[in-house]
Amino acid sequence: MGAYFASGHAADVMLAALVVEAAWLLARGRGLALVLVMLGPAALIMLGLRAALVGAPWPWIALPLALSLPIHLADPRLWRRDNRTV
Repeated sequence: MGAYFASGHAADVMLAALVVEAAWLLARGRGLALVLVMLGPAALIMLGLRAALVGAPWPWIALPLALSLPIHLADPRLWRRDNRTV
């Protein structure tokens, strides 16, 4: 089990689950922008986790984590805009 996490495959499984969720949301009529804003922060955090698990240099860990914040902050505004048009 240690090798599974050390290889980063645990994060890969979570990223695959996010791709399946994105496909499901798109199939249910959610807009692409909304899906990206909803799942983007989680995907970026998983990329940061994967980088940490495989021993990548710190910028490869910090960059996706830092990028997840502005996308996360855009989420409530996009939700409100999407709900007004429905």
